[in-house]
Amino acid sequence: MLPLPTVGVGAIAASPAAPIRFRPLRLVASRASTTPSSPSTSSSAISSASPAGHSRKHLSGRDGSPSKPSKPRVFFLDVNPLCFRGSQRSLGAFARWLALFFAHVSIRDPVVAVLDGDGGNEYRRRLLPSYKAHRARGVGTGADTRVVDVLRQCNVAVVRVDGYEADDVVATLTEQVLQKGYRVAIASPDKDFKQLISDDVQLVVPIPEIGRWSFYTLRHYVAQYKCDPTADLSLRCFMGDEADGVPGIQHLVPGFGRKTAVKLLQKHGSLENLLNTAAIRTVGRGYAQDALTKHADYLRKNYQVLSLKRDVNVRFDDSWLSPRNTCSDANVLADFLLKLSGQGRS
Repeated sequence: MLPLPTVGVGAIAASPAAPIRFRPLRLVASRASTTPSSPSTSSSAISSASPAGHSRKHLSGRDGSPSKPSKPRVFFLDVNPLCFRGSQRSLGAFARWLALFFAHVSIRDPVVAVLDGDGGNEYRRRLLPSYKAHRARGVGTGADTRVVDVLRQCNVAVVRVDGYEADDVVATLTEQVLQKGYRVAIASPDKDFKQLISDDVQLVVPIPEIGRWSFYTLRHYVAQYKCDPTADLSLRCFMGDEADGVPGIQHLVPGFGRKTAVKLLQKHGSLENLLNTAAIRTVGRGYAQDALTKHADYLRKNYQVLSLKRDVNVRFDDSWLSPRNTCSDANVLADFLLKLSGQGRS
């Protein structure tokens, strides 16, 4: 039986206030910080940011991916969620998660960091005013120039498209990378990305409780939800997303829960197929049938809000496929943390 991650992606996203427990970082920058350290020095310095014994072999060798080991992989890094400790913005948390990610997950594989663009939430807020309504506009976009500078100094491509959330940009670029014959790993706690999971697309999730990253794959998804990820978006339309202010149908029909939704989707495949069928014949028990016919527009709106866009006007640059030069990682991250400590920030 394939072991599931200690904490599921959904659980992390639903519990943003969970404390991040790290061992103290021991990144030491040389006095001449402009001189890159050797690869061996960089790797050794950063590896102390991860709990002992959690090597890349553990992460990538037992992640359950059915893809061939020789198939190259590109990582997308969802920056914004890493810049918070609980509900408070924390650049220290960003630096620590980044150090762990470089040392034990991506190593020298290509990494593309994606940030929310200005006004990225507006499209969904027009559809559903409650969408991320608890988050102030312009706050927490991850667009802090210091964050961007650190990523670029660590030889990470940075992408930001105004008018779109990072999720939509990642979804668009993921399809382009797959067409180039690469696998994709998306580093994020955001459960929205589960709708992209496939044989060649997996997630790697930060686990605050143990201070490490963990892969979440197609096999993990099927074991957890007993259905295919192609139905994930339809399932979430029923269940909603409380963290993002998207109410589920249980607020209108309390008896309509996950088991009912999964059973119906297993039979009909997608939300649209299910709603179209329910409009002409009975598909389930009375309460379910009534919910599907009375609240079809409600569910379709949830689909529009929760669906990741795949048509953002952005192109994946082939130069981003080069192995990442890691020589400067230790110095860059150490200098960044020293500056933060000097400013009294964590």
